[in-house]
Amino acid sequence: MSLLQQLQQQQQKSCAEVLAKLKKLKQKTPKNFDETIHKLHEEFFARIDCLECACCCKTLGPGVKDVDITRLAKHLKLRPAQLVERYFILDSDGDYMFRQSPCPFLLPDNYCSVYEARPKACREYPHSDRRRQEQLLSLHAKNCKTCPIIFGIFKELKTES
Repeated sequence: MSLLQQLQQQQQKSCAEVLAKLKKLKQKTPKNFDETIHKLHEEFFARIDCLECACCCKTLGPGVKDVDITRLAKHLKLRPAQLVERYFILDSDGDYMFRQSPCPFLLPDNYCSVYEARPKACREYPHSDRRRQEQLLSLHAKNCKTCPIIFGIFKELKTES
């Protein structure tokens, strides 16, 4: 069984355990937290190929900003209004969201047909390599249910601390 399959199986059973750890981390963030998370990020991404999973693309709807719309429209040779009409709705926060799930740009082999022009939220997902990780704990709590890598990072962190 691959590491990805193991994590997905554990995700189903012990996500609550990881969520409890994230809640504790909100109260008291360890010293060198960014460095620890970034190290685990590198380790997990070295061992897991996201193309085997693509759960994020199949289930999540990233917030898409105007700059993303412009970049995608240019890439697809559409006017921004055409792109929005075809693929997006506006949410209550003023962000565009995909009309459908899975992502309309996800190919059957889990590759992204607009990879070079994908939205910033997609480029940065699962956000475990960003600075100020303590500010992202609520986001990580949501993503640990979707992303085996985030689940693995915080499950591993649990055993280290």
